Amino acid sequence: MTSGTIVKEFKPAWWLPGGHSQTLYRKFSPVELVKQVRQRIELSDGDFIDLDWAGGVVYADNASDTVVFILHGLCGCSGSSYVLSMQHILSENGISSVAMNFRGCSGEVNRKAQAYHSGISADVEEVFTKLSGLHPDKNFAFVGYSLGANVLLKWLGESVKHPKIKKAVAVSTPFSLAYCSRAMLKGVSKMYGRYFVRRLLADFNAKKNHFEKAGETEQLQQIELLGKLEGISSIWEFDDKVTAPLHGFNDAQDYYNRCSSIEFIDSIETDTLLIQSQNDPLIPAPALPERARLSENIHLQLTAKGGHVGFIAGRNDYWLERRILEFISS
Repeated sequence: MTSGTIVKEFKPAWWLPGGHSQTLYRKFSPVELVKQVRQRIELSDGDFIDLDWAGGVVYADNASDTVVFILHGLCGCSGSSYVLSMQHILSENGISSVAMNFRGCSGEVNRKAQAYHSGISADVEEVFTKLSGLHPDKNFAFVGYSLGANVLLKWLGESVKHPKIKKAVAVSTPFSLAYCSRAMLKGVSKMYGRYFVRRLLADFNAKKNHFEKAGETEQLQQIELLGKLEGISSIWEFDDKVTAPLHGFNDAQDYYNRCSSIEFIDSIETDTLLIQSQNDPLIPAPALPERARLSENIHLQLTAKGGHVGFIAGRNDYWLERRILEFISS
């Protein structure tokens, strides 16, 4: 595979025709084997972020002048299948890549009661500032998936264009968080909502137990102030009772209003590709931006099919990864 590959319009594998099948296959399909090298970034508030570099290309000294910075989705990590597939393709093409694990997603409990959410752009800003300082001779391209795509677009929209950021790609972005949260309250999409709630509550309770054993009374008190959480059954409830109060929002609606990337894309100056599917089971049509609102540097590729972070054209086709590579290499 080379960066000069011309990628045609997406056509799903015949055996994955629907949005749900595309979404679930990506989640449960075999992952690429990618050797990763971990780097820890200490944050100014005393917490940390773990980065995982693709070890196939030496990141500190290589022929590639670009580093691809990858942001995962909700309940994901640097080991998610879509992250590993992207790093695999990039390494094959001699391009360095680094995947950022949001707080608490790297396999180790983070130090604060706060974790991550769809608008945690300040963490991206701090990590990128430190990383670009460590590699002053490198340019950067960003790739975000789902929640990570929303964080990426919000960050790009609220920041002054950085000369080192050359390209950005956002895949399956939940542009309007309230619409997307409501979509998981009904129909088959409730399945995804229940899955995310189970994962989020399990991680939250594990953190609470960790703080209890470690005697972290200050962080534990912040968690206990949230009250009993046993009755939470939807993403909206979790965001209303946990995400919002922990991260300084009034309630779920306030959080959604202030963090939805659709409110920031008008301000993005970076050359950016948006890859979305019309049969995404998590992102309803009303959540998508109108093409008329998009500036000349924002390119929307809206496919008829593809699911949520799916876009599986065949077992070894890598349509999504090739499309991203084509864009950032152009």
